[in-house]
Amino acid sequence: MKRLIGTACAVTATLSLYAAAAHASVVITGTRVVYPAQQSEVTVRLSNQADHPALVEAWIDTGDTKSTPDNTNAPFLITPPLFRMESHKDQNLRIIYTQGTQPLPTDRESVFYLNVLEVPPKPTGAQTAGRNYLQFAMQSRLKLFYRPAGLPGDVMKAPDQLRFTAQGTTLDVRNPTPYYVTIGSVAFGTDGKPLEGVSGMVAPLGDLQLTLKGLKQAPSAGTAITYATINDFGAVDTHKGVVAP
Repeated sequence: MKRLIGTACAVTATLSLYAAAAHASVVITGTRVVYPAQQSEVTVRLSNQADHPALVEAWIDTGDTKSTPDNTNAPFLITPPLFRMESHKDQNLRIIYTQGTQPLPTDRESVFYLNVLEVPPKPTGAQTAGRNYLQFAMQSRLKLFYRPAGLPGDVMKAPDQLRFTAQGTTLDVRNPTPYYVTIGSVAFGTDGKPLEGVSGMVAPLGDLQLTLKGLKQAPSAGTAITYATINDFGAVDTHKGVVAP
């Protein structure tokens, strides 16, 4: 396991230079995972779309982007954690909540991150014999939401309950619901364009401060606001509101 992580770290800097040419062969179905507490496990489907096999390692972390399977303390078990995927084959990952040393809150969602690391096979044949080559280890990272049973309200309507206030170039977002809400874009006025780089995730019963880049004047109370959020299925929903006093 440590060897796979080491390979991924070694190519991190190079990936930014060759991002246009590199892409993952092992594709994850969906853009996020929701784990209802009443279920004993959830599954995530992977597909190897390449013409070659790949070695895959999977683990879940609590938010540390530098986590590894050896140091993560997320209360989940993944099976299989390390496996070979043949070309054009599928594989299901089983995710099981183990409770861990401390129980998760029951009055709100908790967020974790699913990591899938893909290492392609070493090139062979006359084309690579005696030559230097660059090999990529691709890591995908998806949000995993643990959703306790019996939470009040409708998760699909949670984004409509967000409350916005502005001070200077900062937009404060208040989330009174027990669900995480991911904001993809924000625009002001009836026909305003989305502001560049204004996005984030607001925690249940929490606040999020967004810096309004490129806005010359702070929006006053009563200003119309249009914001896009990402739902359980990875689709984008559009909502409208106003800036509160």
